[in-house]
Amino acid sequence: MKRTTIISLVLAVFCPCMASVADEVSYLPYIDIDGASVSKAGANVELSMTVDVSELRIGTQHTVALIPVIVSKDGASEAEFPPIVIDGKTRSKVYYRAQVLESVELPPYHDGGAETIMLRDNGEQQSYDYAAAIPYARWMLDGRLEIREEVHGCVNCREGRDSLDMFPVLPEYIPDYRLAAIEPEPEPVKTRMETRTARLNFRQDSHTIRPDYKDNRAQLDTVKNSIEAVRDDRDLEITGIFITGYASPEASEAYNKALSQRRADALREWIAADEDIDLSLVHSEGKGEDWNGFVSSLDGVRMLAGLDRIKRIISENEDRNDWAELQIQKLDDEIYRRLLNEVYPPLRRLEYRIEYNVKNFTLEEARQMLDERPDLLSLQEIYMVAESYGKGTSGYEKAMAAAAEFYPDSPAVLGDRALAAIGRGDSAEAVRLLSGSNATASNAELQNILGVALAQTGQYDEAADCLGRAADMGSEAAEHNLGELNAVIDQL
Repeated sequence: MKRTTIISLVLAVFCPCMASVADEVSYLPYIDIDGASVSKAGANVELSMTVDVSELRIGTQHTVALIPVIVSKDGASEAEFPPIVIDGKTRSKVYYRAQVLESVELPPYHDGGAETIMLRDNGEQQSYDYAAAIPYARWMLDGRLEIREEVHGCVNCREGRDSLDMFPVLPEYIPDYRLAAIEPEPEPVKTRMETRTARLNFRQDSHTIRPDYKDNRAQLDTVKNSIEAVRDDRDLEITGIFITGYASPEASEAYNKALSQRRADALREWIAADEDIDLSLVHSEGKGEDWNGFVSSLDGVRMLAGLDRIKRIISENEDRNDWAELQIQKLDDEIYRRLLNEVYPPLRRLEYRIEYNVKNFTLEEARQMLDERPDLLSLQEIYMVAESYGKGTSGYEKAMAAAAEFYPDSPAVLGDRALAAIGRGDSAEAVRLLSGSNATASNAELQNILGVALAQTGQYDEAADCLGRAADMGSEAAEHNLGELNAVIDQL
């Protein structure tokens, strides 16, 4: 036998893997992985599995590294768990020699980062219970677990890489929030009111109503028509007419209060006599000087000199109206003249409020009233009309628009508008609607809807507060939703 042939045979005995240097080698098909599971635990992701190498016959010069990897759904991100390293007998000796002789380079994956390093005794039953954790990142949701194999060996040994897709991991939690519409509030007696202003003209210091004085006839006709429109409507019943008299600041506060009372009484008597209305239904009150109206009207006076001084006098003498009026009189004569001519006259007025009850309407009547007088419908009647047309119809939308116009702060209306916004994917609009209403704070179901809307816009702390309050107020849906929210937060 030739010498070269003998050398080749010897090498084949001690390095059986060199027979086909060009081919890659993989031991992964001979390794069983059982009971693998991936779970999130606090800020970490934990992997546990049993790696059984009983069927593995590893080359004596080989090192096999099994690297568990989480790969993102889109493949753009990945994170490795510590590897399991399996050494053939000769390779294991190299490792231990390298540990002793620090000048010798360590074999791959023997630098302390491995979860375990196993010495494979071919033919023997052998397994390892793997358990490791890595930091959690949100991109891992809906990812997958992959086992990657790297085979390393001596200079002339075959090496290789392989991989095994295991299973999807960390499915993203999709919350099942519970939301429900709120029933419209009942209105057993429908009470409505209309408030108007009569700017009657009186002679100085007088409270006598003179129909032919200045434009009093037009003012009285407006009062008459307003009352008759309610009185003659068979659907309405007047329950009271309330008259309030106001005066401008000239003269003393006590005098002006008495004068405003007398003028309110005069209109009360005129209404009862002229409109044939029971005097007991008509009420009058004198409010006296209207300083709030005085202040609010000042900005509407063009080029009024001394405006800041007037406002300062009023603010500094809130409880001393007579003194404030005296100080204003002491301002420039032109200033006070303009106040007398432009600001004070509109303050002298009589306001009257007509209160009345409205009958309950049938469906057909309510449909007609939706076109003619939607303000006379109760919220329940508007909902009755809406439901009769059915969601998605123009009639339904028209009815719900009327509900939003005439009952904007109703929990039922707010809830429906917020639910509609959430339904079309605009949870931010639902947050805006509910956050801006005083009704939300005292209604458990509105708090529940707001909490869900906040969660869907990523405002998790605020959402938890809302749902917690709603649950404390007795909302079972909010208690359920709080649990759903916590599951979502746990994956952040």
